[in-house]
Amino acid sequence: MQTKVVPLRAEHLERHRIVSFNKNSNMGWAFDLLRTQVLKVMEENGWRTLAITSPTPDAGKTVLAINLAMSIAHHTTKTALLVDFDLRRPKVGAYLDLPMDKSLNEYLADEAELQEVLVNPTLPRFVVLPTREPIPLSTEVLSSPAVSHLISDLRERYDSRIVIFDLPPLLSSDDVLTVLPKFDCVLLVVGNGMNSKREIEDSLHHLGSANLIGTVLNKAEPQKRSYS
Repeated sequence: MQTKVVPLRAEHLERHRIVSFNKNSNMGWAFDLLRTQVLKVMEENGWRTLAITSPTPDAGKTVLAINLAMSIAHHTTKTALLVDFDLRRPKVGAYLDLPMDKSLNEYLADEAELQEVLVNPTLPRFVVLPTREPIPLSTEVLSSPAVSHLISDLRERYDSRIVIFDLPPLLSSDDVLTVLPKFDCVLLVVGNGMNSKREIEDSLHHLGSANLIGTVLNKAEPQKRSYS
C-alpha cells in the first residue's frame, strides 16, 4: 500500500505561517539555517529521531516543526517524517489542512496499519503522521509498548529518514517526561517574551538527562540582514 498523497494549499499554509513549503521563498532562510545546524549534530551522532517541545503552550513549536521538516525534505536527500505526538492538542494536520479519516488515533486503536495513516503532502521526501483529535489518558498512551514500538519502527525502517516528533509543552503535563527517553535528541522552542526565566530554567532542568541539541528563540522580530 502506497502512502496517501494529498495536495497542499498555499494560502492555507501562509495563514498558519508555514513558509518552507516553497523552497524558493526568501522567508524560509531561518528554518534552512536551523536545518543545517540540527542535521550536523544529528549526523555526527548517528541520531534519527528529534523531539520538539516548548516550556508552555503557544510558543510556535508546531509551526517550527512543520517548517523544519519541509526544509529537510526540500534541501537534503533525507526523508523528513513529522509525527504529531501532542496528543492533548494535536495541530499538525489542521495546519497542513490534511484529511484525517485515518490517523494516529486509528493506529493506536489497532484500527489501521502504519502505512494507512501516513500522508505525503505532495512534497518529495516529506511524510506526515497526523493525530486527528485529542487522545484520552495521553501520558499512559505515550508510555505504552505500542508507542515504543512505533518510535522504533519509524527510526529503523529507513536509513535516510529523519523523524521529527511534535511533543506537548514540557511544563503543562508529564507527557514529555514520559516519552522523552525514547528519542535520540530534543530541541526546545522558547517564545520570545512568552516565557519567564524560571520557566526556561525549569525546562532545561527537566531536559538535563536528554540530548538537548539547542534552544530556539521563536517569534522574535527578524533582524535586517545585509550582504556585500
